[in-house]
Amino acid sequence: MLMKYMDIEPEPTLLAPDADSVLFANRVEKTYPNGTRALDEVRLIIQRGDFVSLLGPSGCGKSTLLKMFAGLESPSHGHLRWLGADAPGKSGLKIAMVFQEATLMPWASVAANVRLPLDLAGVPKAESESRVQQALNQVGLGRFGNCYPRELSGGMQMRASIARALVTEPDVLLMDEPFGALDEFTRNKLDADLRSLWAAKAGQLSVIFVTHSIYEAVYLSSRVVMMAARPGRIVADLPIPEPQRDEEFRLSPAFTEHCRDLSARLLAASGGELQHD
Repeated sequence: MLMKYMDIEPEPTLLAPDADSVLFANRVEKTYPNGTRALDEVRLIIQRGDFVSLLGPSGCGKSTLLKMFAGLESPSHGHLRWLGADAPGKSGLKIAMVFQEATLMPWASVAANVRLPLDLAGVPKAESESRVQQALNQVGLGRFGNCYPRELSGGMQMRASIARALVTEPDVLLMDEPFGALDEFTRNKLDADLRSLWAAKAGQLSVIFVTHSIYEAVYLSSRVVMMAARPGRIVADLPIPEPQRDEEFRLSPAFTEHCRDLSARLLAASGGELQHD
């Protein structure tokens, strides 16, 4: 028997966000000049302390929606709200984004790469140095600040990219499939570390994480939002209420059941048929 999803109703209305909502998308659409309809009637609320994974087939608009929350894309229709404001800069929210590639400056040390957002914000050096070291410690790179990106493995480079986001002490962390190019062992380790970093923020950090991996989504998330393509839209919102997230959880019946259910839903979102027992 498939687990119950919080299926999103087709009606175009959505209840207003409450006081704990940090991001709100209401009837958001995106159509590009060439006629491609990337998003259709997207309605989504992100609560403070959520860890939400966006999961779906290629072309379903996951990255487009993420860029909208970052303020890098604008909707063609509908509206976005950041703590009730109509633009990120008006909300007081601190938003950081981690891209698919580490995008580190090769000529600069790891510490200088992590310090870049603080330099751009004019943070005094005395303050920025301590914050950089703290961010490096958080991702396990405390001894590598003087190294250069070419001296780090792919996983360590991605850790440095995450540290560069954490150094801003964000309220919202947006992550666009950051571990997709890594080997499975490294990816699992970074997933565990990311989950621990999020948990340590005690409900104050909201994460939106784009992934193609069902296993990664189940392991990390408090909620998994399933999207379908052509046009991109949200088709289901699944809570993952399991409190334990470790290697034992990966081997548990609960993990297997969540993955099995998401696999069936992803097949349906990709154009296959969803069978009900």
